[in-house]
This record gives sequence, C-alpha cells and structure tokens, in this order.
Amino acid sequence: MGLDIRKPIGLLLLLTGLQLAAYGAFANPEEFQRSLGLNVDLYWGIALIVFGSIFLALAQRAGRRS
Repeated sequence: MGLDIRKPIGLLLLLTGLQLAAYGAFANPEEFQRSLGLNVDLYWGIALIVFGSIFLALAQRAGRRS
C-alpha cells in the first residue's frame, strides 16, 4: 500500500486554477497594462487547470490498475 498524492495535488491545482481563471476572465482590462496587456491570471489559471486534470487522470488510471 503506497501513498498516492496525485489526487489531492490534482484537486488543489484544479481548484486554484479555476479560481485564478475566473478572476482573470472577469478582471478589469485596465489591470493588464502592468503586464504588457497580457491577462496573466487567465493564462496561468488555464495552465493550472490542465496540470490538475492531468494529475487527476493519472491518479484515476493508477487506481484502476490495483
């Protein structure tokens, strides 16, 4: 019996990514002037959602094997 931490880490990344992407989606466009007009919150939120989903998929695949 091993400790599989992919599921809690995946959930943490996914939830944080959802919050960050939601903040970036509804933020005031004037806030992006400091970051050269890029919506960094939205882009990093999407990246965290992708990585969190990958972690959860790997955890689910490992759970089916055992």
